[in-house]
Amino acid sequence: MTTTTAADYTWFEERFPDLAEAYCFTLVRGVGPAELLRRLAGRAEPALTGTDAVVEAAFDLARATDGGRQLLAMTSVGDWTLLIEPNGYSGVTEDRALPASAGTRWVSHFVNINGLDAFLWAEDTVRRLWFEPGFPDERWGTTPDELLDVMRGAGFPFGDGGEADDSGTDLSAPAAFALAEHLTGVAVTPELLERTAFTCGGVEAR
Repeated sequence: MTTTTAADYTWFEERFPDLAEAYCFTLVRGVGPAELLRRLAGRAEPALTGTDAVVEAAFDLARATDGGRQLLAMTSVGDWTLLIEPNGYSGVTEDRALPASAGTRWVSHFVNINGLDAFLWAEDTVRRLWFEPGFPDERWGTTPDELLDVMRGAGFPFGDGGEADDSGTDLSAPAAFALAEHLTGVAVTPELLERTAFTCGGVEAR
């Protein structure tokens, strides 16, 4: 089986620059959008098609609530729900994500405009792996080294020789997409982001 790598996701920043500035992508197995919104203590917002509309609505909601609420956009992909948060972080906020992962697998990665990033893999409320994609040498969780070979192959910038690419480009963010695909079997594609009708909700920012 061919291993997905960072190179398979370099299109994300090129095709979706507004979303790529600050986002959280989460995949949750066997939990539908309505149930996921309930688990995150959210309330419904109007449905939207495509991430351009989602990004615009996310910033509109933040402005309208003086930063008090964050938009969630969700869709079913096979047995999984994909949750996208422009400029959000619920998926990697452990006091929200770990309880919401009860009975399921939860895989989330986050980047913000200040360069902070995080990757979380949880199973049934247990943190299996947490690390910063830009600094993968330091990892936490109950199984912090289980995916080490996969992480190296995906293209994370390890200090012992795991480089970005030949041009020196930081591939930590696309590598996070590749690792999430390894854990879920769900490939995020440009067509999925452009054409999907997303179920939307809002949660309190904290």
